[in-house]
Amino acid sequence: MTAELLSALYVFMLAAFIGFEVIKRVSPLLHTPLMSLTNALDAIAIVGAIVLAGQGESQLETILGTMALVAATINVVAGFLITDRMLGMFKTSGPKRQAGQ
Repeated sequence: MTAELLSALYVFMLAAFIGFEVIKRVSPLLHTPLMSLTNALDAIAIVGAIVLAGQGESQLETILGTMALVAATINVVAGFLITDRMLGMFKTSGPKRQAGQ
């Protein structure tokens, strides 16, 4: 097993764990399977971008890794903001009324 393959497997496992943790923290009733899959893929993209930007073998790799990191982070944060907005739609605006009134 080469060092590159071992490193790639390490990144894949780390990305899978982070993606799982991101999805697990949100109620299943709020996310469709597509939204959950999108957040998991973005978590994988974030880990890959961190590795790419952190290696710093060339200036182009560092710039592209940083751009990918910013784009994927914006996408994950936007997904959670949309979820928060969806939660706000379920809140009642007035006092609760009892049945029979």
